[in-house]
Amino acid sequence: MFTGIVQGMGRVVSVEQPAADFRTHTVELPEDMAGGLQTGASVAHNGCCLTVTETDGRTARFDLMAETLDKTNLGRLKAGDLVNLERAARFGDEIGGHSMSGHITATAEISRIEANGLNRTVWFRLPENLKGYVFPKGFIGLDGCSLTIGTVSDSEFNVHLIPETLSRTLFGSRQEGERVNVEIDPQTQVIVDTVVRILAEKDKA
Repeated sequence: MFTGIVQGMGRVVSVEQPAADFRTHTVELPEDMAGGLQTGASVAHNGCCLTVTETDGRTARFDLMAETLDKTNLGRLKAGDLVNLERAARFGDEIGGHSMSGHITATAEISRIEANGLNRTVWFRLPENLKGYVFPKGFIGLDGCSLTIGTVSDSEFNVHLIPETLSRTLFGSRQEGERVNVEIDPQTQVIVDTVVRILAEKDKA
C-alpha cells in the first residue's frame, strides 16, 4: 500500500530491454530513501508498484513486464530521466494522502497548464474509461501523487498544485503533451462499480 505522498525523485541510471515486452531499469534513490531497502521490497515509480530485484548502495534494479509497459508511462523512461518515488507504507505511518494500491488504471495526457504566480493548474484529457470515476473534489493518483480533483468537464479534468508539490515531484517540470499515470481511488472505484452493477441487475429484472 502507498499513501500518494511522493518521498523524492530518483534518477534512472540505466535501461535494459532484452525483449519488446520486458525491460529492467536501475534507479538511483535519494539517500534518505535507500536505507534498509531490500530485495523484494515495493517501491512506487510514478505511482506504479515495482519490486526491487537487486540493490547496490543507493541504486536498485526493477523489472517491468508487458502489462506495466502497456498500461503506464514507465516504458518511455530512458537513462537520465527522473521518476517520482515512494516506498511502501508501514503500519503506524501517517497517511497524509489517500490509500493507493500502486496499480495504474490508465495514462492521461496533459492538455494544458495554467500558471498564475505561485499557483499552477494542470489540465488532463479525460480518458473515456475513467469518466465514471472522476468527479470534483474526489481523490486521484497522478504519477504517484495523491491529489484532489478540481474541475471536471466531458473531455478534461484538472488539479491545482501548490509550490511544495511542484518542487518535490515531476509536476514541476511536466509539459503539455506528456502522459502521466492515473490510479483511480480504490474506494471510489468499488462504489461506482457496485452501483452500476446493481442498476444493471434492476434493469434486467
